Formats: sequence, structure tokens, C-alpha cells
Amino acid sequence: MFKLIKLEWQKHKISKYIAGAAILIAVLAIFNFAMAFLGIADDSATGVPDMALKQMGISTNVELLTDISFLIFAAVMHATFIISEYKNKTMELMFTYPVSRKKIMISKIAAVWIFSFVSLVAAKLICYAVVQLGMNFYQNSSFPMDVSLTDPMFYLTTLLKSASTICISFIALFIGMKAKSSKAAIVSSFLLIVLMQGNIGGASLRENIFIPSILTVISLLFAGICVRMAEKKDIT
Repeated sequence: MFKLIKLEWQKHKISKYIAGAAILIAVLAIFNFAMAFLGIADDSATGVPDMALKQMGISTNVELLTDISFLIFAAVMHATFIISEYKNKTMELMFTYPVSRKKIMISKIAAVWIFSFVSLVAAKLICYAVVQLGMNFYQNSSFPMDVSLTDPMFYLTTLLKSASTICISFIALFIGMKAKSSKAAIVSSFLLIVLMQGNIGGASLRENIFIPSILTVISLLFAGICVRMAEKKDIT
């Protein structure tokens, strides 16, 4: 299976996605650093940035921005690796190979998931590290550092949340395959992450462990449906 995944990365020139992810991570790190230390629209009376009036921690910004960015990134990869190949008839040629459709489809989904997951984890860690580094040079931060980089639970939570976020891209993939549209997959990924960051009764859906868990299970079911669709019929 891993050979098939490597072939997918080679075929789609994974180096350009590595470059894209690196640029995106750099932009996110700079933006979060700017928000934390440069301030946004200071209140003339208190000197406190308007966006920091509620003493919101930096993790809110980091989690929101990285999740949105790399869920859309994953949807773009799904659109290229899978949906576009159906539209360009490339997938039909691959299905003539002496490899089951199931393995081909799983390898494509896994290739996107692994790359997007690693990129998202790297983005979160780098953003937090940059803000933490800034604490050594700036006394005041608009958004307090509300996570500990020395706490093992922080890393475990980051891994689990990142895995859950990228799994949600399977729902976007399903929508894109049903609509036969790459744009539908990308737009739906944005809507899904906005939904995940919503609030009910003042409580964040993202912070509720049950909502992401349920969505992850649902997302895996959608991934299974996508594989089943590839096994049973061509999407043209």
C-alpha cells in the first residue's frame, strides 16, 4: 500500500505541495506573530488591542487559522488527486491496472491525508513556537500564550485535533465526487471548518470533545462511501 501512496506523491509532484505548505506555514506563523505582538487597533485609553479585550488566548487564532488553511489545502489535494482524475479520464486508465480499485482509491485518500496531517501538525507547532520565541523579546502580548510547549498533553491534543480536522476533508471529497466538481469540494471544506469553529451557548464546538469525535467517525464513513463508489461505478 505504501508503494502506491509513494507513486501518487511522485505522479502529482509532491515537491510543489511541499513548497506550497511551507509558504503557507510561513505566512501563518508571521500572521500569528503579528497578531500576538504588534497589536490590532489599540484602544487609545487602555492601549489594549480591540481584538484582545476578552483576553482571548493565542491558541484560538492558531487553531482557527491553521485548521481553515489546511482543511482547504487537503480539499485542493483531493480535487487534484481524485476528482480531476475522474474528469480527465485518468482514473479509468488506472482502473485497468492489475490492482484493485479499492487499493487505488485508498492509496489516493491516504496520500492526501498523510501529507495534510503532517503539514497541519507542523503548522501548529511552528506557529506556537514562533509566538513562544517572541515572548523572549516582547514583554506584552495581545493574545496570551495559553498552551505549554513542555506539556506532553499539548502534543497529544495537537495530534488528535489535527487528525480530526484532516478527516473532515473526506466529507468535502464525497461532496465533490457527487457533484463532480473540484470547486464543490473546496467550498464545502471551508463551510465545514466554519461549522466546527461555531459556538452553541457560549461553548465552542471545537473544544467539545464529542463533536470532533462524532465528525471524525462520520468523515471516515464518507471515506468508505467514496471507496465504495469507486469500486461500483465510474464517476463521469
